[in-house]
Amino acid sequence: MALRRWILLGSTVLVAVLFFSGVVYVAAVTRTLAAELHHAIELAELTPRPQATVVFDRRGRPAFSYFVEQRIDVPLERIAPVMIDALIAVEDRRFYDHHGLDPIRIVGAALRNLEAGRVAEGGSTITQQLVRTAQLSPRRTFERKIREAMIAARLEQRYSKDQILEAYLNTVYFGEGYHGVEAASRGYFHKPASELEAHEAALLAALVKAPSVDAPCVSPDRATRRRNLVLRLMREQQRLSEAAWRAATSAPIPARSHEQNAGGAMLVAGNENGLYFQEELRRQLVAHFGSDRVLRGGLRVYSTYDPGLQQAAEEAVAVRIAQIAKRRKNAADLQGALVAVDAATGDVLALVGGRDFHESSFNRATQARRQAGSAFKPILFAAALERGYAPGTLLTELDAPIGTNEGDWLPSGDHEAEEYTLRRALKVSSNRAAAQLMQQVGTSVTAYYARRLGIESSLPIVPSLALGTGEVSLLELTSAYTAFANRGTTSRPRLFTRVDDSQGTTIFYNEERHSRAISEATAYMMSSMLADVISGGSGYGVRAAGFRLPAAGKTGTTDDYADAWFVGYTPRIVTGVWFGFDRPAMIMPNGFASTVAVPAWARFMKRATEGDKPEWYDMPPGVERVAICRLSGARATEMCKYHYVSTEMYVATTGVMNAAQAPLVPPTMESLVYEDIFPVGAIPPEFCDIDRRW
Repeated sequence: MALRRWILLGSTVLVAVLFFSGVVYVAAVTRTLAAELHHAIELAELTPRPQATVVFDRRGRPAFSYFVEQRIDVPLERIAPVMIDALIAVEDRRFYDHHGLDPIRIVGAALRNLEAGRVAEGGSTITQQLVRTAQLSPRRTFERKIREAMIAARLEQRYSKDQILEAYLNTVYFGEGYHGVEAASRGYFHKPASELEAHEAALLAALVKAPSVDAPCVSPDRATRRRNLVLRLMREQQRLSEAAWRAATSAPIPARSHEQNAGGAMLVAGNENGLYFQEELRRQLVAHFGSDRVLRGGLRVYSTYDPGLQQAAEEAVAVRIAQIAKRRKNAADLQGALVAVDAATGDVLALVGGRDFHESSFNRATQARRQAGSAFKPILFAAALERGYAPGTLLTELDAPIGTNEGDWLPSGDHEAEEYTLRRALKVSSNRAAAQLMQQVGTSVTAYYARRLGIESSLPIVPSLALGTGEVSLLELTSAYTAFANRGTTSRPRLFTRVDDSQGTTIFYNEERHSRAISEATAYMMSSMLADVISGGSGYGVRAAGFRLPAAGKTGTTDDYADAWFVGYTPRIVTGVWFGFDRPAMIMPNGFASTVAVPAWARFMKRATEGDKPEWYDMPPGVERVAICRLSGARATEMCKYHYVSTEMYVATTGVMNAAQAPLVPPTMESLVYEDIFPVGAIPPEFCDIDRRW
């Protein structure tokens, strides 16, 4: 029986070839036919095609994808029936009635080929088109038509009509890089194929014949005419009602679908936001799964990407660069970076690695290592608190040089006095206080706590580390601050949470990674001190820019104003920004981070925290609030509470040099008493005994 079927099939194909060619030499065709019968058995397989890896944002919506061929396979039941009707109407109206070859179409095509004297029309069925797309060259030759017919007939024997149709819809090219109906539906209409409407399905079906010519971005008029032809055929074949036809023909076609970047990522939403995020995620996925699986394996990646915050982040960086460039013409090459991290989970919500991904894909948030300046100081101060210091601990003799292997060293700074409490030193960003504190705490101890906080870059064990001479990335420094925002526990950064294979089976969980870096008491005291930086220190520009929620943070400016940092946080989100040139150079004269970086941070955080409540941290166990005399630094007495000090006396007593350092100098009459927090056991035992007869 099998032999008889193949003889019958061979005869049918022979007749078909006679029609196609018009003049055929029987002996040559017979030899070719015998060879192709053998090949058909081997080639008639519906093999898997390369599939795109789809990345979903943090709310589970498709965001972008990685691919060699932009393809997302779906079962037939997840394709809108109207799409199937549109395709059959225009490509193969007798699809469910033939067995791979349509004699009626073959005869019609043969007559037209005879008139043309060449193979001008193939009369191919959907099954034959599938064979051609998956197995054969598109070039029209008699030999190829024989092979195509053989394989098509064999496919019809081995597979059901629905299986063939499903394979076809997942294979055929729809233009603009889209292979398969799911990718095309998402690219052109930003929706899955299951939700296609009649006018959308008709457009996709219309593109099959000539996708590079009929695509709406190439020729909107031609695309519209082809779509309306399909709709007319659907109506004539009673696959579409009159009312539905009228509505569909009046619907507009999409103006554009997507833009594609050099890294192979397609933006489903039709914009170019998040290219640095996409590339960093791609690098991480390739490290886990290999390039072939990422580009061909149809993975489903659930990322931490937040499209709205990403757009806000890119705007904040771009606007600040533009503002600076207006003031300094040679700032045209100024770069900026921003990272926003969920404090509790470590999820990277937005990531900007430079001013323009197309100009440079180098990621300045993850790949660049730059000196952090004073933005590193909170790590040193946290190490000190862990070793028993308190915000009110007084650092004295700050004018004394520090001995080093290169000789005596006394750092310079804009706010220096003979003595500071830790709180005041951090608020005014005193370099001498930081250097002295590191001498007391120890450079190695500071580096140890930096590692605990998540700084993986190698740090120099030198006295100047206190001033932030160690080179770090923006991402790791921002992540280190999660320990302050998250009550002492670091949240290591992650760009994705899990990965599923093409069948929906989870193959990798990217678990949250937390570690206790500092005590809850230390974190609370650090947040208290860093809040002062924003309320009246170098980060005051945050308030001037209109950001009102409770927040904490620290600026960082390196030598010659070459780097400007600001890392700040609310209890929910930690954000770090950096500005500078790829080749370190002055950003602008007096380009302090408070001027350069803080406005970008404030702009982004206003968007990122819209609707957030003004929450702050409850005082944890192990910490106590104590009244302190402003003049003596000792515990306040009842007498202290009823006395005030003039500005002149305040300046003389505290060492603040002049009133021009406002807001560092208090109002003309200031209460002598303020409250500070201390670890239990570290509260100053002595009470104030200053003679106040003056």
